[in-house]
Amino acid sequence: MELGRNLFGLSAQAKARLIDKLSSASAARPPGHSPRRSSRETVDAAAQRLDASALEGFREIGLIREAAQFLDIADPFFRVHEGIAGAETLIGNKTYINFASYNYIALNGHSRISEAAKAAIDRYGTTVSASRPVSGERPLHRELEQALARLHGCEDCVALVGGHSTNVTVVGHLLGRNDLIVHDALIHNSIAQGAALSGARRAPFPHLDHEAADRLLGELRPRYDRALIVIEGHYSMDGDVPDLPGFIAVARRHRAWLMVDEAHALGVLGPRGFGTADRFGVDPREVDIWMGTLSKSLVSCGGYIAGRKDLIDYLKHSAPGFVFSVGMAPASGGRGARRGRAAPKRAGAGAPAQ
Repeated sequence: MELGRNLFGLSAQAKARLIDKLSSASAARPPGHSPRRSSRETVDAAAQRLDASALEGFREIGLIREAAQFLDIADPFFRVHEGIAGAETLIGNKTYINFASYNYIALNGHSRISEAAKAAIDRYGTTVSASRPVSGERPLHRELEQALARLHGCEDCVALVGGHSTNVTVVGHLLGRNDLIVHDALIHNSIAQGAALSGARRAPFPHLDHEAADRLLGELRPRYDRALIVIEGHYSMDGDVPDLPGFIAVARRHRAWLMVDEAHALGVLGPRGFGTADRFGVDPREVDIWMGTLSKSLVSCGGYIAGRKDLIDYLKHSAPGFVFSVGMAPASGGRGARRGRAAPKRAGAGAPAQ
């Protein structure tokens, strides 16, 4: 095998055989010497301390690492990158072509954005030091949210400190155990986690298939109070996009809310780079919930929800991940606000797979 080849470049069958082989070899090894304890002492000791090795998935991580060592494969994770993430990256004083970062339209390190971030720190410091409902609200938060709302053609917007946590807290908060969440089979982990938190019935449909979503809702919708359809505007791992008008029609037909995650679409899709609605030329008000992130094309950090004013007001006063979390850092919000006022006129060529 070629030295340095990524273990995850192996086929699923090859990985399974390798893990099975290593697992068998590990089980055959004699156990290491350890002081004898009575069974009661062992149980009491285990009850007193957290044993991470007993957690689900821990053993598989160890097997993968052991397999990499066995095959002399370099660990591809947590490599230290030096400098600004761009089309190329520097690792260990060596330059590589970079297909693994979010800097889709090459704004990271742009002088105007860096200056805005520095100015925000000079004026407000490195943190707002509180939840926004309490004492963490700053002018830059509303400037950013208003710019994002205009970009998405919505009435209002709320910005949160993390993209993943935005989906978890919003989906988890809006739906409950008597509700239904229908989503693309390749939806992001943050949506799946939010759905699990909500307690709602979760029903995936085949990737991009709005007709399958229609059939699924036809079967399940009558049993539940509220229903939410969740799709992504651009699936970064596959590079494809959904039929947005088709999903809008399905949502209206079944009295369901439609949520579109624009994390990888904004800056990439549409003649202006404004995302999925821009690409299809549809009225963005036809989508109930627009979700986006600041960490991709907008080269900052955080997430946001855009939509009707009543929805945003509700989330600002009740979504746990917003109410009980510190407000967005000044450098992140200031950078985003400056970027929001100067949205790209042209989209990039496309998002790299990641």
